[in-house]
Amino acid sequence: MSNFHYKVYTNINEISEVQWRNCFSTSSFTNYHFLSSLELSGSVSAQTGWQPYHIAIFQKDKLVALMPGYVKSHSYGEYVFDWAWAEAYERYQLDYYPKWICAVPFTPVSETRIGLKNTTDKAIYPFIKSLLNTLAEEHAWSGWHINFCLKDELQQLECAQVNARRGVQFSWHNRQYQSFSQYLDKLTARKRKSIKKERNKASAQVDSINVLQSDQITEQIITQFYQFYCATYLKRSGHHGYLNLNFFKLLLDKMPDNLVLTAAFKDHEMVAASLFVKGQKSLFGRYWGAFEEFDSLHFELCYYQGIEYCIEHQLDYFNAGAQGEHKILRGFEPEYTYSCHHIRNEMFQPAIANFLKHEWQQIADYKAQCDSLLPFNKLQ
Repeated sequence: MSNFHYKVYTNINEISEVQWRNCFSTSSFTNYHFLSSLELSGSVSAQTGWQPYHIAIFQKDKLVALMPGYVKSHSYGEYVFDWAWAEAYERYQLDYYPKWICAVPFTPVSETRIGLKNTTDKAIYPFIKSLLNTLAEEHAWSGWHINFCLKDELQQLECAQVNARRGVQFSWHNRQYQSFSQYLDKLTARKRKSIKKERNKASAQVDSINVLQSDQITEQIITQFYQFYCATYLKRSGHHGYLNLNFFKLLLDKMPDNLVLTAAFKDHEMVAASLFVKGQKSLFGRYWGAFEEFDSLHFELCYYQGIEYCIEHQLDYFNAGAQGEHKILRGFEPEYTYSCHHIRNEMFQPAIANFLKHEWQQIADYKAQCDSLLPFNKLQ
């Protein structure tokens, strides 16, 4: 392991875009432009509790791995919930924060977390574990965490002091459908009827529903969307959301070809919208907003329009966001998510390992229950 060494960057712009892209060539959110937009907009900073702390690993003089990382002073915006662990620390009058996390802020999407370039040396994973343990000691982090990693990354890192955690999300898979109607034919008659009724109800309340891409998404439209986003967050969570307007404008400037926006219009005004990020063969629904309630319009803009877009553009996979059992009956299938966690304090390690062991069984039972509720016609 001695031929590896590392460097820390507290600003992603200290790393060249080419270097980053070489390590994360196919990722949608561990994407240089997405992460730099978070930093440049100030949505991610020490002031917001997300101090960038990206780790680059070199083998001799060659960059072989990158990890997007942040020193956290809270647990907001992560979607792998460790509040109970923080509360346990507090009861013992210990500091749970700061901690280090490898993740994409505010984005619960499973993707490569350790971007490798030109190395098949498996010794890199023991080096990473040893390095993170050392950094945790040096900086008095309570531990380190890698959220929404891939299963094979978890398997490489899991050990006695690195605990696996699993969750469930819901995703839609395109099985070479040629039309939305063909997709509906795979569902039970009752569910087909329900979805058609829901779509008709949504459409009847507005004048039109449009899908906008690339240069069709103007700065005026993104500004209006942002106002919806803030209003919806305020109603749901009591704050205006984690992201600011400058972040969305930067995305529009840096990643226009990756953005898709579904919008409903009434009386020539946009009244609701959902913003998606498009990958090479995937679609990710990330942000939604509206000023007023429209029956079923959320389902239309966030789910059904996304499914239609995937079918039309031959995209294989559609992730419409975290949580939401209501996705099941619309054909979104439950899938495991993975993360790994190291807690430095030896007093807490056994308790957390035991907690995760029991949680895993609960998660497995939950996924099995979700699988049983899928609306697909078993005769086809």
